[in-house]
Amino acid sequence: MRSFLFPGVSLLAILLFISSLARAENTPPPRISNHTRQEIIHAFSDELIYIRTNFPMGKTGLKLKNGTLTPSGQDLQQLIALWGPAAKPGDRARISQLLIKDDHIHLEINGGPVKKQKWYQHITIEGTGSSSVPVAPSDPAANARGSFVDLYFDKYVPEITGPELKRMLRPVFDFDAKSAVDAYLETVTPQIRDAIKKHHVLVGMNHDMVIYAKGRPPKKLRERIPGDADNAEYEEWIYGEPPQDVDFVRFVGDEVVRVETMKVDGQKIVRAEREVDLGTPTVAAKKPEDRPGSVPTLRRPGEEMPDTNPDHPTGGGKVIPPSAPPSGPDSGGPNFDLPSVSASR
Repeated sequence: MRSFLFPGVSLLAILLFISSLARAENTPPPRISNHTRQEIIHAFSDELIYIRTNFPMGKTGLKLKNGTLTPSGQDLQQLIALWGPAAKPGDRARISQLLIKDDHIHLEINGGPVKKQKWYQHITIEGTGSSSVPVAPSDPAANARGSFVDLYFDKYVPEITGPELKRMLRPVFDFDAKSAVDAYLETVTPQIRDAIKKHHVLVGMNHDMVIYAKGRPPKKLRERIPGDADNAEYEEWIYGEPPQDVDFVRFVGDEVVRVETMKVDGQKIVRAEREVDLGTPTVAAKKPEDRPGSVPTLRRPGEEMPDTNPDHPTGGGKVIPPSAPPSGPDSGGPNFDLPSVSASR
């Protein structure tokens, strides 16, 4: 039987060709070879990159699989509030270690989360007796300041090229940015990006955004919010001096809540409505403290204390606070001549 679409080609040959294409598409990629493994380790080790997301310090790093990053959002903010940031968007970092495991690639930045020693720091010189002196002693007070990201694959690490690995790591690392500003602008929304390029502050920005837009402030003021029951504080960053325009950028926590601009002609412009929403809270929520189940006591089992025994002469079910010893020149108690102290602000 001949094919009407392809004269001279049998239908069986067409079916075999289509089935071979289907098998080629469903064939899983080969495992990474030893040669590729060594090339990737050599190419990416000690590579300088720019950070595109927040990295927390501590032993809990980031996990990246199929373009999805975990932890993220509020969970990531709580880790940073607990352990502190290892790197923030726009920071320059170094890939200090790269390990290729069975199903993921482990990349550490800035030394990783665990303090490591160089090979020569393990060498000691034996002296007289039982004393020994290290050749290059390490600082025991120095803590690890780095972090890591694990890039996971479905079942195993496949054969991969350097550009492909860079594209997979795009959510966390920027290999192509020429400056910290370029790297940071890639991590924000177009609205914030345009404002930073125009050196304009929007209500709702955080500290890093304002610094990239206006630079570090020449002056700062810290005051308490009038009428606030919790006696909270705000911080005001001041840019400019007369006879130029002066901007007063007010922060509560890590968020801009008010921008006041004093023009040269005396006009005052105040913006207090939120102009940009970052999507995640800038101040991590405080975790409620766990209360102990019971107060520690020295009582034996079944023993009652005077304050809980109603038949006790000093009890009666009430707690009697201890009274202070009498004082004064005629009381027989201690008399301390304390200087009067006046509180002044």
